[in-house]
Amino acid sequence: MSRIGNRKLIIPAGVTVTNENNQVTVKGPKGELKNSFDNRLEINVEENQITVKRPNDNQEMVSLHGTTNALLNNMLVGVHEGFKTELETIGVGYRFSVSGKKLVINSGYSHPVEMELPEGISAECPSNTEVIISGINKQEVNEFAANVRKVREPEPYKGKGIRYKGEYVRRKVGKKAA
Repeated sequence: MSRIGNRKLIIPAGVTVTNENNQVTVKGPKGELKNSFDNRLEINVEENQITVKRPNDNQEMVSLHGTTNALLNNMLVGVHEGFKTELETIGVGYRFSVSGKKLVINSGYSHPVEMELPEGISAECPSNTEVIISGINKQEVNEFAANVRKVREPEPYKGKGIRYKGEYVRRKVGKKAA
């Protein structure tokens, strides 16, 4: 029994959903998302809700059922509210800045690291040690945030580096003098 797969998704006001041969298009105030799903699943779009049904109960279908429902929910939330991921940097001289379509990261290297913002992703810096990455596609937002974090991952001895806002970095004890 898939609880995620069996839930009925409510379509928010101002969002339209069309389904043609399991090619789902979701349009909303923030933009438009398209995705194609497995043809063995039955996706029904009624007045203000979406339901997903599977043909049988084998393991592959159960997995696809829940995943499809979750992806549809992410599409609905993305075009209606959007997604955002917040990052912060800790370390002397570590900072973020946005110039045009580039995120500039100073993180202790001899040069600043410039990352091109992908299409549909925006970044803003409320302070020079914080950046908010936002967009309508959850996967793209979190993937770009993970790539920014990879520039200088937090290290366990002093805790310096780029981390998600509120992320706990486990600290290690350094060398001890004899």
